Amino acid sequence: MTDTDLSQAELFDVFSNARRRYTVQYLKRQNGSCDLAPLVEQVAAWENETAPDQVTRAQRRRVYISLYQTHLPMLEDHEIVEWDADGHSIELLPTEETFDPYLDRHADGQRSWHYLYATLALTAGLALVVSWLAVTPLTVESAPLVALALCGSVLAVAVAQYLSRSSVRFPVTLTRR
Repeated sequence: MTDTDLSQAELFDVFSNARRRYTVQYLKRQNGSCDLAPLVEQVAAWENETAPDQVTRAQRRRVYISLYQTHLPMLEDHEIVEWDADGHSIELLPTEETFDPYLDRHADGQRSWHYLYATLALTAGLALVVSWLAVTPLTVESAPLVALALCGSVLAVAVAQYLSRSSVRFPVTLTRR
């Protein structure tokens, strides 16, 4: 086959649905291939925030029908997965790193930057209150230095976050087999 480009808009359209994102995440965790039954069970568990063995038959059935009829064919049409409807096997095609930015990072244990930003904001607020009350360690003379240090910390965290996500390149290109 020839190389075909998927635009950023097409990728946003494909990954606008949580079930399609969950499917790709699950396939990545399974080294790129799995059968339909375990995928259905895990997606239903994620959607219902429960353990896979706690998923009800009705929850599994809803996920199964939508994956089988809608989501897996769409992922196959965009050549993100190879889907054998008869054998119920799914294989993630080799361009998976291209669409990582469109997936839910927290599901894969990625760093939660908002906690670090919240900690810095609370520290800055505490430093402001302490300097406002003129408590001994932070006097009027040292308050600007503390503020500068906190601003530098926020800048350092922002740069670290940017660099950790710098693998995102646009326009996004998927190579099709």
